[in-house]
Amino acid sequence: MNKKITIALDAMGGDYGPEQTVAGAVEAARNHGVAIQLVGDKDAVNEVLLDHKDVKSLDITVIPSVDVIYENEQPAKALRQKQQASIVVATKLVAAGQSDACVSMGSTGASMAAAAVIFGLMEGITRPALGGPIIGLAPQTIIIDVGTNVDCKPIQLLSFAIIGEVFANRFWNINEPKIGILSVGSEIGKGNKQVKETSELLSSSGLNFVGNVEGSDLPTGSVNVVVCDGFVGNIVMKLTEGLGSEISKYLTESMKETIDSDMAAALSRKIFKVTNPAAAYGAGPLLGVNGISLVGHGRSKQNEIAGAIATAKRAVEVDFINQIQKRLSKTLSTLTENKPDER
Repeated sequence: MNKKITIALDAMGGDYGPEQTVAGAVEAARNHGVAIQLVGDKDAVNEVLLDHKDVKSLDITVIPSVDVIYENEQPAKALRQKQQASIVVATKLVAAGQSDACVSMGSTGASMAAAAVIFGLMEGITRPALGGPIIGLAPQTIIIDVGTNVDCKPIQLLSFAIIGEVFANRFWNINEPKIGILSVGSEIGKGNKQVKETSELLSSSGLNFVGNVEGSDLPTGSVNVVVCDGFVGNIVMKLTEGLGSEISKYLTESMKETIDSDMAAALSRKIFKVTNPAAAYGAGPLLGVNGISLVGHGRSKQNEIAGAIATAKRAVEVDFINQIQKRLSKTLSTLTENKPDER
């Protein structure tokens, strides 16, 4: 009999922890067949668990922690000062083999720092990254990076492409994911120095690199992996989220005289869905670290948190970490073979 996958959840993370985090954990344990370790203030977490009648029949345990690392704290400093914080304890559970993956809706910086220090980085990776599908009209397009690394060297962007390829292959079963680099024009040679140098690397990598893509290409799903630095990626993500929210408000307000409130609400939800696929995934994996750690929006509530746990389970099932390591090794070997003889 296969061992049940165990997920460590930072119960104190996010804007609504532990109320919504615990509710999401209960939903995930009930519907996704996972064991949950709720990491947080023992009394606070147990008090919320009392509100859920069927919790005794579910595979949920409480792991006590002390303190929380907040968004306004400097991650590296907080990591040193709060070594028993909930995200630190959750990450250590994975490193110790007591859990298969960890999930947090708390500080992205703290999750990143904890994963980098406790898990360590993969060979060939200099800094971890964050990415995922961010445009619902193109649900099988992952964009990396979306805010973690605002200044990137070409070799880092190459590693993003490799990770994105594995994500598309393992999560979406795409055999030869198309990879593009975000630029100001689709023609060869368009873009800044970073884009041009990265394009050269990608062309020699053995990956299915199709060249430059423009911002207008992102909603079409013409490529499966879009590579960019975190400065650009975060702007794209926030623009998409903002447009979705404001267009939803605009249309429902404009049409309130011609359609009923139920139809207006349904329209609003539809627009949100096609502009914010993060709600379906709940969270995205930290990329380039030697362990599975997912981070979601601080404003996430029960359904998104349950979705994040389901995504973490999927990452374990598809052997995400080992597959990235294998692809990194293969691609770096290909680049070495293709490098011109400098003698």
